[in-house]
Amino acid sequence: MEPEIVDLSNCLNKMGAKIEGAGTSNIKITGVKKLKDISYNIMPDRIEAGSLLCMVAVTGGKLKLNNVKIENISPIISKLEESGCKIEKEKNSIYLEAPRKLKAVDIKTMPYPGFPTDMQSVFASMLTIARGTSVIVENIFENRYKYMAELKKMGAKITIEGKTAIVKGVRKLTGSKVNSTDLRGGAAMVTAALVARGKTEITNIEHILRGYENLDKKLRNLGASIIIKKEN
Repeated sequence: MEPEIVDLSNCLNKMGAKIEGAGTSNIKITGVKKLKDISYNIMPDRIEAGSLLCMVAVTGGKLKLNNVKIENISPIISKLEESGCKIEKEKNSIYLEAPRKLKAVDIKTMPYPGFPTDMQSVFASMLTIARGTSVIVENIFENRYKYMAELKKMGAKITIEGKTAIVKGVRKLTGSKVNSTDLRGGAAMVTAALVARGKTEITNIEHILRGYENLDKKLRNLGASIIIKKEN
């Protein structure tokens, strides 16, 4: 039901495939003899967009993000606004201005168009320094809280009870050596590292690089001090 599946279906149908029902819970595919060459523009990455918005929000910054499909990230926008961010939406761009101090919010991951499970870790990382206590409920995947042990190394106060995580905001995080447990967990470490005092070293970054193209360059353009060290 996610928009990426609709986009893939549109691309394949343009190539000559016969796919019906994309965007619903039932998809019907009728086989064809061959597909043809086409030119196709892939949709913007909604999880990368949401991640960048959270990274700017946690550092108290401002950002204008272009090439965004607003309707695909509306649950993310709503929760950012609830946390105190000022957001202005245009046709294909979004402007975010972070508050001086983020407010705690509660999150429940749900199938699209609900709050995306792939944004859960980045949002939790952002909420570690928010004022108050946030409650996160992961309804899609099991074992999606592995990264939280790494956040605790940086000073985060998190309690896990089954599929629920309780995040109590702290005044500051401290730089540490942490591990990228998976793709979105790695993005959570980057988010925390941007706001932490001191230097943070993140290992197993191949997870992060798999899902975020040129993330270090994009963050440097926003003023972050971030480098990728290649191991010999």
